Amino acid sequence: MSFSKEENQKLLNLYKDLRVTDVRDGMDWMMMHNYGTVHYEIRPLFRTKVVGIAKTSRYVPYKQEVPKMTPDEYTEWVKWYYDNITYDPGMRSVEPGDFVVVDQGGVDVGILGSLNTLRYYALGSVGYITNGGVRDTDELILQKVPVWSKFISQGMNQGRIQFDANDVPVNIGGVVVHPGDVIVADGDGVIVVPRKAAYDVAKFAHHELETDKYNRKKLYEKLGWELDPTVL
Repeated sequence: MSFSKEENQKLLNLYKDLRVTDVRDGMDWMMMHNYGTVHYEIRPLFRTKVVGIAKTSRYVPYKQEVPKMTPDEYTEWVKWYYDNITYDPGMRSVEPGDFVVVDQGGVDVGILGSLNTLRYYALGSVGYITNGGVRDTDELILQKVPVWSKFISQGMNQGRIQFDANDVPVNIGGVVVHPGDVIVADGDGVIVVPRKAAYDVAKFAHHELETDKYNRKKLYEKLGWELDPTVL
């Protein structure tokens, strides 16, 4: 299913100021208490906030044995592997506002790294989440590319993982993510909002945010603190 750029942008604008906790509250108001919150073991590399539209890909363990090769032969085999086995078709087709969601089935491999994330970040992706590993983390932090992952992995793709499907429902941290869902991620983790409920959830989430701002602003004033953007 495809969604118009205009509709995606409307949702991004609606959620851009909301925190993960606001969205969690909004989903509770819609009686979705047990859905949406990605397991807390999936964490950000650094504290940041991202709102995006889910762009999903699924990868599975590589099913073949890695043949015995010389280093020169291996160099050619790796090129073949990335061109044919793990060629990132989902990430290659990102559009501005997309939140790249990678189900790698927990395989110990750094499927997201400093190069491929930056390449698709330059095309408009706003962030990445995987239920597996990420590598080149020092560079990712330096480049300020937002990534949420289950663990850090040293391994490259070849001989470990292969592409399976693009734009399909995937399981990330116990949540089924459908293409087009709204994803909000910050230091408190990640929450997924089903697209069909996105407007209703946002209504109540904004109510919770404004209530929080109002009450904290009164406390700031009582304490004599300078008001900051979180209460204005």
